[in-house]
This record gives sequence, structure tokens and C-alpha cells, in this order.
Amino acid sequence: MFEVIKIEGKARRGVFQCSHGTVQTPVFMNVGTQGAIKGAVSALDLKEIGCQVELSNTYHLHLRPGDDVVRAMGGLHEFMGWDGPILTDSGGFQVFSLSGLRKIKEDGVTFASHIDGRRIFMGPEESMRIQSNLGSDIAMAFDECVENPAEYDYAKQSCERTLRWLERCKAEHDRLNALPDTINPHQLLFGINQGATYEDLRIWHMRETAKIDCDGYAIGGLAVGEPTQVMYDIIDAVEPHMPKEKPRYLMGVGTPSNIIEAVARGVDFFDCVMPARNARHGKLYTWQGSINIKNEKYKTDGGPIDSACGCPACRLASRGYLRHLFAAGEMLAMRLAVLHNLYFYNTLMARIRAALEEGRFAQFRAEYSETLDRRL
Repeated sequence: MFEVIKIEGKARRGVFQCSHGTVQTPVFMNVGTQGAIKGAVSALDLKEIGCQVELSNTYHLHLRPGDDVVRAMGGLHEFMGWDGPILTDSGGFQVFSLSGLRKIKEDGVTFASHIDGRRIFMGPEESMRIQSNLGSDIAMAFDECVENPAEYDYAKQSCERTLRWLERCKAEHDRLNALPDTINPHQLLFGINQGATYEDLRIWHMRETAKIDCDGYAIGGLAVGEPTQVMYDIIDAVEPHMPKEKPRYLMGVGTPSNIIEAVARGVDFFDCVMPARNARHGKLYTWQGSINIKNEKYKTDGGPIDSACGCPACRLASRGYLRHLFAAGEMLAMRLAVLHNLYFYNTLMARIRAALEEGRFAQFRAEYSETLDRRL
């Protein structure tokens, strides 16, 4: 399923196999929360911009259109017209993000729907059944993501509960995969490390989580308010305790620099809404740093967003035209901007992989880690 083919320091170049294809790692997963990338980007577009893995959200698809509807339509791949790998997160992040609309107990979490207020219960078994109905290639275990900073005692209790939930997820996931009518009987399961910003909790939880035989392991609960260096310190603390033969996923991260630095610390998988969200507000990434395309200085700029970029937006539109589209409120502005930023992220990962293959990742990191976080 996963093979590490090159190592430089802690950075890993790998190949990951799943039901719907082969994934070259390190990889950035393009976030289509409700089965679509926000900004009018289609499954066909994902192919053109170099996407390897699409990520969708269990909680949102359970609410609308309903995982039973997606199952009746043949699963998420058929439903959205994407034939590549899909990862579904578990709904656990909504335990964090909908803190005002939920109540946590041992058996699971009761939510008030953000759409219509109706009460919804989700626990480990429910999350596994929803993700099985969606038919994704990778299902994420149901966990609790606590806010940072968190009280130590609560973070410890949460870790222990998340571990018990993982055992229940594993049992239900194995049962569902064995059923004769399961959409994807080869669906994989990733466990999630938690522990807020407490290194001792993180290490203990990772050691215990690794004892449960999952197909991959994620670090969750970071990039939710803690300083960037603290995030790096937690990755450094957890990484030695993550199984080396399994893929490692840093959830919800992050900036181009965050990704380069996390690759250097041994991470293989990434996802983040940031590139698409920033694009919809006019922040675009280039190989010299980021720009705000809404700025007046681009009004008569006839050049592309980035002369080193081959994305559809850079081939078709000038900076001046794109700025006009934003000023006019045209939907095309967001579409072109999102295509550009996701192409940039996917190209960033391709260049990281090439640097690892050629033994020059340290040089790549030194050249681009700080540069790509710069605002022009």
C-alpha cells in the first residue's frame, strides 16, 4: 500500500496505492468539502491542475444531500465524476468548529445542524457507516479536536476518549468492509493523533494509537491557533513514534512554507482550505511570494499572475483582467484564482518530490521556505 522510495534527512519520497489509483507522495489533497472545490472548479479541472487526491467532508455530506443519497448514486466517485483517490474526514473536526452546537459524550457527539437546527448524533460507528456509504478510498477515524490552548486535564481525557473511539472505528470499519454490498470493500482507515500542544500527551497518544493497526496515521488538532513554531515542535515530538512503514498525514496544514517545513519533518500527506479560500479573496501565490490581485497597481498589468506558472489562469488571463473580474464581482474571477492557487500547490508538491528524488531537498527548502511566505 505504501512504499518509501527515497529519504533525505527525515523527508520522505513515497508511493501510495489505493482503490482508485497510485498517489505520489508528498502530496497535497485538494479540499472539496461538499463534493466540489469552492470556486466553480470541476472534477475535470482537478485533472488539469495536477490534483492527485480529492478530500470531502463526512459531516457536510451526511447533512446534504445525505450519505444514503450518495450511496444510491453509486458512491462519491460516481456522484461527483472524479475517478481518482478520495479521502473523507470523519466529522471529528466539526466537534471543534461547531463547539456552540454540540455536546460530547462517551458514545459520541450530538450536533445541531448548522443548516436547519435539527439534532444529529454521530459517534465512531456512525462516522464509519457514513464514510462507507460515500465509498472513499481513505476513511478517517472519528476523533475530538480540542482548541488550543486547552486545559491539560481536558486534553488528556479527550486523548483517552479518542483512543477508545479509534478502537470502535477499527472494529466497525472492518465489519463494513466485509459486507457483500459495501461500495468500496478496500477502503482504508487512518488513525489520528491528538493531545493539544502537550508533548507528553502527544507522544503517549501516538504510541498507543500506533498499537492499533491502521493503514496510515494523522496528526490532528494543529494549525488551530497555536504559534507556528509550536506546531513544528509537536511534529518533531510525534514523528519518531509514527510507524515508518505507514503514510503520515498532517491535517489542515497549511501555507507553502508550512508544507515544506513539515515535509522536512517526515510528513507525507497534507490538506488545507487555505489556497482556495485565499484565492476567492484575491490572494494568489507565486514563486516569488504572494500577491493581492485586487491592488490598484495591477489595474493595467498585462502580465500573467506568475510568468513561471502554466495554469489555465496564467495562460488565459492577465493580472489586469483578473483584477477587473474581482472588481466587477464576476464568478470567473474566483474560478480562475482558485485554479491558479491549487495548480501552484500541486506544482509545489511535484517540485518537492523532484527535489527529494534528486537529493537536493535541503537546497529547495533553503531557497523557497521563507520566500513563499513573503507578501509582494
